[in-house]
Amino acid sequence: MFNWEFRDPIFLLLLPLAVLVFWLANRSRSSLVFSSLALVAGSPKSIRVWLSKLPPLLFALASVALIVGLARPRTPERETRVTRDGIAIMMIMDLSSSMNARDLVEEDRSINRLDVVKQVFLKFVLGQEEASLFGESSTKGRPDDLIGLVTFAGYADSVCPLTLDHGNLANIVRDLQIVSVQSEDGTAVGDGLGLAVERLRRSKAKSQIAILLTDGVNNAGVIPPIRAAELAAETNIKVYCIGAGTTGLAPMPAIDMFGRNTLLPQPVEIDEVTLKQIAEKTGGRYFRAENFEALQQVYSEIDRLEKTEVTELRYLRYTEHFAGFVATGLGLLVLASGLGGSLFRRLP
Repeated sequence: MFNWEFRDPIFLLLLPLAVLVFWLANRSRSSLVFSSLALVAGSPKSIRVWLSKLPPLLFALASVALIVGLARPRTPERETRVTRDGIAIMMIMDLSSSMNARDLVEEDRSINRLDVVKQVFLKFVLGQEEASLFGESSTKGRPDDLIGLVTFAGYADSVCPLTLDHGNLANIVRDLQIVSVQSEDGTAVGDGLGLAVERLRRSKAKSQIAILLTDGVNNAGVIPPIRAAELAAETNIKVYCIGAGTTGLAPMPAIDMFGRNTLLPQPVEIDEVTLKQIAEKTGGRYFRAENFEALQQVYSEIDRLEKTEVTELRYLRYTEHFAGFVATGLGLLVLASGLGGSLFRRLP
């Protein structure tokens, strides 16, 4: 009852008429003249006398039900989304051996770069639905966007096509591993971007973007990164580039001379010049993320910049209740007329 509304509430102004109906139905139509009331003054009132006002009351209630029915009471069922225009987003993720560096989470050296990237990316896609190793998500996710995934090391691989099935995409991301075979290692930035461009070109989404994340320098593959950027620009694909990790020296897992697992500083380098050129050619932006907090801010900024375009129509379905009130009112009228003409009939 608390979420009811009326389509024509103006009719509710007629409710005071129910008092007038009661008065008209209850008044005496005729009277007899007595010389004295002594004969009935002390007589006890029967139940029939007490109930004699029932027909007028039923007439009044009937008028209330009919007036409420005229006001068209209804309850809204649900709000329905008709159309929503999402964005096609292709994530390009580096899986080279340098992603095993332990420099993005300073307080926990057991977490490598890839672990952090996967967690932040899942937050970007799923929002609050995804539990994180690093705290609550600051984004709402991208439920209306087509999202796919390309990975690269020495070779590029399309591991997930553009999809709205973000649950399946999340499972694929969680299973990603850094390359372990030396012959497959490397950083084929151009091949990764080129493959992502090819996948995005097949999408019918009005807006298409790629997020390229790497921690190294292009040293493998057959497509130069700048050429891949030109292909993206030709098809109006905006590329956001992220350079993840520190430069110079970063702690990497190694085995010391005694056969123990340890962390040793290894030289690392990010080709920021090329990443900036890619972003500039495609109308995107370059971001630098040297730790987990910075990487999370980068994805939050991309989430803010790339808003899903909404062309949305909403409507409410209603459940109408006027028929019940009209039926009740008519039923009360019939009952009141019947009682007034039989059991509670008044004689002149």
